[in-house]
Amino acid sequence: MEYIGIIIVAIFVNNVVLSQFLGICPFLGVSKKVDTAIGMGLAVTFVLTIATIVTFLLQKGILEPFNLQYLQTITFILVIAALVQMVEIILKKISPALYQALGVFLPLITTNCVILGVALLVIQKDFSLIESVVYAIATAIGYAMALIIFSSIREQLALTKVPKSIQGIPVALITAGIIAMAFMGFSGIDQVFK
Repeated sequence: MEYIGIIIVAIFVNNVVLSQFLGICPFLGVSKKVDTAIGMGLAVTFVLTIATIVTFLLQKGILEPFNLQYLQTITFILVIAALVQMVEIILKKISPALYQALGVFLPLITTNCVILGVALLVIQKDFSLIESVVYAIATAIGYAMALIIFSSIREQLALTKVPKSIQGIPVALITAGIIAMAFMGFSGIDQVFK
């Protein structure tokens, strides 16, 4: 039941992009087409899960035992950047098709603050390794879901007549605000799991 609560809260109640405002740049940047949104969602899910595991083990195995918590942020940034590069190299060798599918999204993830934000949040929330992985996967699913919903609406907006004064980013921000308000309807459901 505890894991179900973590999943529901991470996807709907505390959606990382709609309520915590992490990952706004890629949210706005790659959300013009559903295909790119799906690709980015898959890439974020893959990297977020691996990065959370590695940073959690690094925190609990090295930083905390040697009282080096003050190096947490810079260490996590370096680890995430190195991890993305390693994943890119490994995928290029092992699975060229998957590498082509993820394409430009892997380098974009290096600067996606969702990855660093979740790595720091699991430490702040004092999750166990399994809880951290569940939270990371659920957060990535919530991010991907919000991105796909947003890109679907943006594709429809491209086909409609929008007033010239709010075309482009203004209507995208208005749309994102409406989606965020819709997700606010899930607030309170987290109390069921406490």
